[in-house]
Amino acid sequence: MTQPTILIVVGTRPEAIKMAPVIHRLRREAHLRTVVCATAQHRQMLDQVFANFEIKADIDLDLMRADQNLTSLTANVLTHVGRVLAEVKPACVLVHGDTTTAMASSLAAFYANVDIGHVEAGLRTGDLLQPWPEEFNRRAVDLVSTHYFAPTRQAQHNLLAEGISGESILVTGNTVIDALLMTLDHTRRHGGVAAALHARYPFLQGDSRVVLVTGHRRENHEYGLASLCRALKRIAADTSVQVVYPVHPNPNVQRIAASVLSGVDNVHLIAPLDYPEFVWLMRRSAIILTDSGGIQEEAPSLGKPVLVLRDVTERPEALEAGTVTLVGTDEHRIYDECTRLLKDEAYYRDCSTRRNPFGDGRASERIASFLRARYAPEHHSASLGLPALS
Repeated sequence: MTQPTILIVVGTRPEAIKMAPVIHRLRREAHLRTVVCATAQHRQMLDQVFANFEIKADIDLDLMRADQNLTSLTANVLTHVGRVLAEVKPACVLVHGDTTTAMASSLAAFYANVDIGHVEAGLRTGDLLQPWPEEFNRRAVDLVSTHYFAPTRQAQHNLLAEGISGESILVTGNTVIDALLMTLDHTRRHGGVAAALHARYPFLQGDSRVVLVTGHRRENHEYGLASLCRALKRIAADTSVQVVYPVHPNPNVQRIAASVLSGVDNVHLIAPLDYPEFVWLMRRSAIILTDSGGIQEEAPSLGKPVLVLRDVTERPEALEAGTVTLVGTDEHRIYDECTRLLKDEAYYRDCSTRRNPFGDGRASERIASFLRARYAPEHHSASLGLPALS
């Protein structure tokens, strides 16, 4: 009998990180065939993550083009993934999160009448423009999905409120915690990351506190990033911290960061790091400022307070747990909250010791078990030994 095929489509660095443990887990399933398709929406950063996790794509569409816009990217993903579906004939397509790759791939699968599994389903801000276009993308994927792998009970609640059947939802925890724990374990066993970063960036060698920054959201390009950079310049001037900003390769982000922060002594604009290096830098940092979604989930596992450079978040669990604070892109708010964390030891201690609400590192096991039960039921064991996610 032909093995049922699970087609996993990824295109960006965040997708690759969060789907890496799922890919590894499914490739160990003897009775399911796993095919990985890379759209290469982000070429270099996707390749970097695949190398970190020792993953090779079975199909590489290589769709990234210079100065690509969302319209052309969506059309290319839809057309090319449609062809892949016709060739591979999967039983189910797995997509992740809220990228253009996820949205267009799920639409292609819907047109092909193929089951769709949405990993990280059910996240919502309630505002289609924040984040843009991610909020639309994740809603569109959920509209056509067959299986919903919700990371939290709140995400499950969002789906139920939209009329999704509870039988099609599995609360798994977030796969980024699986990826983080895999990376930490690998780094402990093999080492070398700290030495490499110390050699490349001497400012990391001492005991100075580090403020780590990531910022690249499209909705912030015009005004928000400039405001963030002005706040960072003030923080650097008024404290002894080392501000470390791995700058996204988007030309708009590069231009704004360089225009405001170049030449500031204790602000370091560096190239994007590979994932193990970035995890090490998160551990080395005192505070993280970010507009990323995944970092809001990872940082609590490392005991790092997070200032979220958005006005809303699709991860309200982090707000409720007190592991993140929304500061938007207002220069004064960013400066005030960051310097408070740096100067108020009791406040910092309280913010850095909260419980991580995003799972136990076994999300990939739950997803693999679900897919085995659905697509290879004759080989599924009812006794899995997997505790329910609280």
